[in-house]
Amino acid sequence: QVHLVESGGGLVQAGGSLRLSCAASGRTFSSYAMGWFRQAPGKEREFVAAISKSGGSTYYAGSVKGRFTISRDNAKNTVYLQMNSLKPEDTAVYFCAADFTPTSTWYFRVEGYEYDYWGQGTQVTVSS
Repeated sequence: QVHLVESGGGLVQAGGSLRLSCAASGRTFSSYAMGWFRQAPGKEREFVAAISKSGGSTYYAGSVKGRFTISRDNAKNTVYLQMNSLKPEDTAVYFCAADFTPTSTWYFRVEGYEYDYWGQGTQVTVSS
């Protein structure tokens, strides 16, 4: 069992920055990959970014590439999402998720159903 808790959301003006954190507990943090997703009102959940177990590899959705940065600190059991140059269309609830796919078969997962555990989300609102 893994427990994930997001924090760092809030209200920010367009062009501003936020850093989201996701604290994990329950299993060895470095044994699973992590992802960030978001869901805007009336829309389906969408992939934002993912990071490998070691943190050495990352992958981004096209809509955030170059503006968002995912990172992790395995010593602190935490994954981060640095969000810069925020746009009103980035407004959503942001979720972190854990992916326990074995290393031998792992590749970056972009579908929510492929993740094993989820946090409860943190609201990000970007005003124009």
